[in-house]
Amino acid sequence: MATQTEPAPPVGAAIALEPLVRRVLADNPSAFTLHGTQTYLVGSGSDVAVIDPGPDEAAHIDALVAAIGDRRVAAICCTHTHRDHSPAAAPLKARTGAPVIGCAALNLESIGPRGDAPFDPSYTPDRVLHDGEQLAGDGWTLTAIATPGHTSNHLCFALEETGALFTGDHVMGWSTTVVIPPDGDMGQYMASMELLYEREDRIYYPAHGAPVTKPRQLVRGMIGHRRQRERQIRRLLDGGPKSITEMVAAMYVGLDSRLVGAAGMSVLAHLTELQNRGEAESTNDIWHLTN
Repeated sequence: MATQTEPAPPVGAAIALEPLVRRVLADNPSAFTLHGTQTYLVGSGSDVAVIDPGPDEAAHIDALVAAIGDRRVAAICCTHTHRDHSPAAAPLKARTGAPVIGCAALNLESIGPRGDAPFDPSYTPDRVLHDGEQLAGDGWTLTAIATPGHTSNHLCFALEETGALFTGDHVMGWSTTVVIPPDGDMGQYMASMELLYEREDRIYYPAHGAPVTKPRQLVRGMIGHRRQRERQIRRLLDGGPKSITEMVAAMYVGLDSRLVGAAGMSVLAHLTELQNRGEAESTNDIWHLTN
């Protein structure tokens, strides 16, 4: 499901999106990160928070340090610990002295071909934020919003002063999020999407892609898209037992070959949720409905 797009921002430049928010793009474009990981600097006063410091790439860390300037870094915040989001936390902490505050540490191996970046085993937070806990600085307040699904440790951060929500990979500005078992959980993802739909955030700033200026409209569409995918899977299985490979071929016609593995993991996430509800099961990797 395609969403909002924009031209590629300049790599390494600190772009002001609103008075309290600047964005710095890392040079790690891919089929899964679009133009790259977007790091956000929050605050226009004496201190800032850094959200999703990104990959451990010297040029990106140098760009962040330059953008920070003489401000104190109050916190380095990670939405989750995929390797395009959190590895720069440690070197940025070493250069600024700032604490790493945000999601919990997590390091799990996947059960099949990965479509997203693997987890960052080096991530070591100084403080883990739980749902509803806050960080505050000079003119800014961030509230942690627990949004498991893409990963079990995923957080979004709400900027209370402006109604902005930093959505990490839970809601991206260009594509739907990949949900990959065993850590990725479609049931949790859908519950987190429903939670965001009930909020009244003004704008989303995702880690990949354009700012989302109509958040509830986009979230409603993404919820509908996932429900449509589940109905599609059920229709395919109504025709008889099938493998995930067969379902991907039927569901994702013309898909970029680089994304086939990710599509298979997304189908598996839907099937696992159906299995959790007692509606599907598999034998020798062949899936069928139970009711």
